[in-house]
Amino acid sequence: MKKLEDKIALITGGAQGIGKSIAVRFLEEGAKVALCDVNPEGAQAAAMELSQSGNTVRAYAMNVSDEKSVNDAVQNIMNDFGRVDILVNNAGITRDNLMIRMKKEDWDAVIAVNLTGAFNVSRAVIRGMMKQRYGHIINIASVVGITGNAGQANYSASKAGLIGLTKTMAKEFASRSITVNAVAPGYIQTDMTEHLSEEAKEAFLSVIPLNKPGTAEDVSSSAVFLASDDASYITGQGLCVDGGMVM
Repeated sequence: MKKLEDKIALITGGAQGIGKSIAVRFLEEGAKVALCDVNPEGAQAAAMELSQSGNTVRAYAMNVSDEKSVNDAVQNIMNDFGRVDILVNNAGITRDNLMIRMKKEDWDAVIAVNLTGAFNVSRAVIRGMMKQRYGHIINIASVVGITGNAGQANYSASKAGLIGLTKTMAKEFASRSITVNAVAPGYIQTDMTEHLSEEAKEAFLSVIPLNKPGTAEDVSSSAVFLASDDASYITGQGLCVDGGMVM
């Protein structure tokens, strides 16, 4: 029996990177996936690629920072699938700079996508989960939401807020058998981190006890566990997938 057999999963930011990797693993475990992204062409291309093995995956345009866009997409997903059992709030952006140089619009953009976006999508699906008295929500946070990071005031604040949102939602919805947890990746090899300088990459590796970067698959494996009934007694937790960096 596959861990997510016939579960309906909504994944934001699913066109590439960690979001796409989570979609791959969820499909392998028997889930049906609603792949959402602000880039509809990218989402459609990913959905077409992932459906070639006979998987059930559909693409939806969704700007998580826009409430109407979220509600419209979720309504389309409900029309197509009938319900949402698992939500992965993965969509995220960076606009890095030292705080003294950070533009207000860069602060606002990161908070809007990374934090308000998770709020918008969670609120759009939570009533259905409450009605069916079942659901797993996984928020993709970051270790910098725990430690902070110079040059990432907006990103660190958004991820710290996401961890706080995770704990609050876990308390509010536990009585309806809905679990809410966060995964906090450390230095993960993605398109986003490939743009870092060699000096920045070496600085990260110097504080990782396992002395290697993580992969998108490391994160997606954790998401599969938290989305499955193996984790039915785990809620309000933040799981660091970081090679020991925060330790």
